[in-house]
Amino acid sequence: MDALVSTDWLAANRNTPAVVILDASKHLPDAGRNALGDFEDAHIPGARFLDMPNLHDASAPVTNTMPSPAQISERMSVLGINSSDTIILYDDSAIKSAARAWFILKESGFHNVATLDGGLAKWRAEDRPLESGSVNQAPTAALPLREPGKVRSKEDMLANITSQAAQVVDARDAGRFGGIEAEGGHIPSSRNLWFGALFQLDGTYKPVDQIKALFADAGIDMSKPVITTCNSGMTAAVLLFALYLIGRDDTALYDGSWSEWGADPDTPKSIGQHAGEDA
Repeated sequence: MDALVSTDWLAANRNTPAVVILDASKHLPDAGRNALGDFEDAHIPGARFLDMPNLHDASAPVTNTMPSPAQISERMSVLGINSSDTIILYDDSAIKSAARAWFILKESGFHNVATLDGGLAKWRAEDRPLESGSVNQAPTAALPLREPGKVRSKEDMLANITSQAAQVVDARDAGRFGGIEAEGGHIPSSRNLWFGALFQLDGTYKPVDQIKALFADAGIDMSKPVITTCNSGMTAAVLLFALYLIGRDDTALYDGSWSEWGADPDTPKSIGQHAGEDA
């Protein structure tokens, strides 16, 4: 199925058997929002709460690390999801967290996964139905899921600085990428494409030709592999999703991102808006 579905599509198909809608909202700490509370106040009818704020490996040294296959399997079981289900993800988040959920599920082996273009905000703006309250589902059997293959480590990124086997594109805003803001900077030779530039005013993704142009303007060669990064692996997934929309699948995500790289005094760091401007 298409990786991106419209609100019209969801309205027509949300009651179809084996279509599962998941609220994948997650917010930055300074947003002052509670994803579960928001879900219980209002969600798309029939949606289940994925609980993205807690879908990570809490034992990892870096925050927001990819959850293990066992963690994902347990979460999907609790939510009553089968491997054959068509999963539609949406969010109501400034950081477009449904893209991170899409990446997690696709990397775990789920094939029929898509995100709702425009998310809950567009659904609301069109005055479509909402419901409130908690949602409980009969659990399903645990699913055998795979280890993610498109996740890169700090060691991988250090090796890539030398080999230049893959291009690195950073989803943070220009201030953080360039080192204008405190604790800013970037991985040497990386390029910058702020994830927010991928969206239209109504929160939907820009057309494919415009997305291609944005990556080209950022200096990304569409014939070579790409690794995405950001602050904690969230908006880097938005870049990965956009790359998927334009037909690119030779991609990976640096999960530790700047939270890990910037905190290590031994990793090389660059400042400035262009690759090659070293600190």
